[in-house]
Amino acid sequence: MEIVILILIGILVGIFVISMGGGGGAIYLGILTALFHLPAATAATTSLITAIPSLLLGAYAYYRQGKIDFKIGNKMLIAALPAVIIGSLLAPLIPKMVYTIIIGLILIILGIQIFLKTRQSNSSKDTTHDNNFKAIGYGFLSGLMVGIAGLSGGGPIVAGLLLMGLDMINAAATSAYVLIGTSIVGALLHVSNGQVDWTAGIGLMIGALIGAFIAPYLMTKFKHSSTWLPPIMAVLLIVMGIKTII
Repeated sequence: MEIVILILIGILVGIFVISMGGGGGAIYLGILTALFHLPAATAATTSLITAIPSLLLGAYAYYRQGKIDFKIGNKMLIAALPAVIIGSLLAPLIPKMVYTIIIGLILIILGIQIFLKTRQSNSSKDTTHDNNFKAIGYGFLSGLMVGIAGLSGGGPIVAGLLLMGLDMINAAATSAYVLIGTSIVGALLHVSNGQVDWTAGIGLMIGALIGAFIAPYLMTKFKHSSTWLPPIMAVLLIVMGIKTII
């Protein structure tokens, strides 16, 4: 019965995170620690391992649809991968309270920025020199989140992509592509700190794969998703930021 519950949870999480462009690290982390009472180190490693297959499947489906912006995604990835390593080295030196407050504030600010962006009538995609620095900055921040806390780092990635003018579908697709690299590196680094709980991980992984298969096709069916999904993403970022601080 437990495996069925895990698969159902995984399906819902897989659909949600691939639609929103996240890896689901924070959600998996919450499920594994709150419901299954896993130690933090084990939960972090398991959540990253669990997210990788669904990210691969979701990104491949988006690639088939031509939705991934590789130009911006590669810049984010190049900045994020070293940041994952740096974050893992800094993790033992940063007080948990300080880190959580900083991350919470960043998520709240990103959410507010997306709200302001969606209110603008013109938000055309821009690949100017200024956006190159934004891509590097958001990518680096995402990598730090993966390296330090074992989160997927999807929040800063998809928020940055939306703020740079990508619509929700392209932002979700490009984010999934970037998070494949950061999740793999993060999982390898966190394996040394905590073992994978395959009992919980396999069920979530199977469900997440099913959800990741469905999500990209659902996104293309809802023609107005680029209008109503960004505000939802903004609210989620703000709520996650507040809950992180509290």
